Amino acid sequence: MAATPETVHWRGVHHLALVTSDMDATVRFWHGVLDARLVTTLAVPAFKHYFFEVGTGNTVAFFEYTDQELDSFAKPAGVPYAKAAQFDHLALHLPDEDALLRLRDRLKAHGCEVTDVIDHGFLRSIYFSDPNGIALEASWWTVDPTGRPVDYFDERLFADPDPVPAVRELRDDGRLHHTVATRLVDGIVEDLRREGITLD
Repeated sequence: MAATPETVHWRGVHHLALVTSDMDATVRFWHGVLDARLVTTLAVPAFKHYFFEVGTGNTVAFFEYTDQELDSFAKPAGVPYAKAAQFDHLALHLPDEDALLRLRDRLKAHGCEVTDVIDHGFLRSIYFSDPNGIALEASWWTVDPTGRPVDYFDERLFADPDPVPAVRELRDDGRLHHTVATRLVDGIVEDLRREGITLD
């Protein structure tokens, strides 16, 4: 079973939830430096949770946990690191090259380290980090593959010479032969309760 008749009506990323040990510094960077407006906050005894707008309906959100020691790490985008098993970096979307250059100059004006523009062919990017060590990228599509029919034979966008079987199925048959099932992580809420953390 590859798909259901009713499509999912995506409208972007509602929020990506990240973790900070210093919400004040996070607000000063995301709202002050990146100009991603702080649009909502909430707090319960266990944590603060703040949301920054990166596009209409799209936010990046941070948790700051109360009285909780956290291991932290910093890594550059695209470089493997054992602690970053499920997250590598966050790329934010910009409309064009001028916007990319203006953000690069803004980061430099605020004393933030940032790369030169990197040309990836179908997108161009700059790379930098936030105060939490989270690897960030800002990009614009030079060839925008979104919002139009997909051509799996377009080598500008599908450049893997040995794609995984699912891509071959999409290219050759126009559908996936099967999907995969997932499971919830057992015991998360119970583990939190044992630690005295409630999500109410």
